[in-house]
Amino acid sequence: MNPPPGTKKDRIDRTNFDAWLATATTCKNLVFQVLDLRSHDERMAALVHASSMDDGCVYLGCEIGPRLAEAAARHHSLIFPDLPGRPYKPFRHELYTPQELFAGLDHEHPQSYYATPDWRSYVSYLEVDENNKPLRPTRYVDVGPDEVLARRLHDHFIEDALSTYLEDVKQSVKKHGVVAIMGGHDRLRSDHVFREIAHLARKLSRDGYLLVSGGGPGLMEAANLGAYFAAWDDCTVLDRAITRLAAADRYDDPHWLTLAWEVKANHPSPDSSMSENLGIPTWFYGHEPPNVFSSRIAKYFENSLREEGLLAIATHGVVFAQGNAGTTQEIFQDACQNYYSTYGFRSPMILFDADFWEQMPAADGTYPNLAKPAWQLLRVLARQKGFEELITLTSDPDIVLKAIRDFRPPAEFSGT
Repeated sequence: MNPPPGTKKDRIDRTNFDAWLATATTCKNLVFQVLDLRSHDERMAALVHASSMDDGCVYLGCEIGPRLAEAAARHHSLIFPDLPGRPYKPFRHELYTPQELFAGLDHEHPQSYYATPDWRSYVSYLEVDENNKPLRPTRYVDVGPDEVLARRLHDHFIEDALSTYLEDVKQSVKKHGVVAIMGGHDRLRSDHVFREIAHLARKLSRDGYLLVSGGGPGLMEAANLGAYFAAWDDCTVLDRAITRLAAADRYDDPHWLTLAWEVKANHPSPDSSMSENLGIPTWFYGHEPPNVFSSRIAKYFENSLREEGLLAIATHGVVFAQGNAGTTQEIFQDACQNYYSTYGFRSPMILFDADFWEQMPAADGTYPNLAKPAWQLLRVLARQKGFEELITLTSDPDIVLKAIRDFRPPAEFSGT
């Protein structure tokens, strides 16, 4: 009996291909991902292949020899060939590193950033003006359906690689779960809150949590920076790095990126597993470069997919530092996940900086320091659905640490 349409096909990739091939007698109902199969051409062509479309194989971004190509064509397979000629690879088997995204960057010439895969991917997606600023309103580059498909495939493979990465992290020193830190992209490196977030991230990372941020500048960089410096016992090393970084204070400073590379090069991690952390940026905000302190980068084209996924993987809580509309949106997107228990569990939400998130308007109707009084509405939602014990408003980093350390998620999400 043939399997019903839509039946899950087993995945074969570089992690399990050799083991599968060693005992394989058939080649049916499988999905092969990003493999070079040319050296196995005769062996795979000789296997028993599908006799109907229901159990045909799918080849995603694989390199295939002539005999297997012929067998695949005769036996109901689907082949998605590589899509070359793009500044990004649609088919991937791992997350990005800063070195890959910034390949070609000359640290002494900041303008060389505009030749990197990161920038070239951005301007293949969104239009910019003569000053390399995004057009307002946002205007997408006019492309054909092949390019749209390539981007969708890219984001699928990033999501797939992220899932594999998180499973691997559970077996590392970052075994206590995932904590996300959200915050404004435009906060200065010299701002006191930048230093506070960096030290908070460092402490959580040393506790064994995997720190994740939106992967960009501002307080996102502070989170990844602090996690990177978790490998040093002496916290003053982090303070000195922040002082040096403040020489290019904001992300639109021409030396913002190259100075970060200098600081990282001058501080090679003494323990890469302790420094491990994650950034999840998007080319939708591609004028904000990803920061270099993320160990791995899951960069998406589609911001909606990125935002939902970033909050969903934070099994042990999300810290919301000062931010603008994007951070405020993330508060209520995370609240929605807790409200409906979308992923089968709820996790802590900490609004860091009580004045910023609770302050009421002045007599003239203005909010001092661009405050966003989101706390009251969040409390209403939490009371309605019974997760008020998971929300915290504080300006004390020690209370943030306690809220996360005291949390006990369901066993299947504990990471232990």
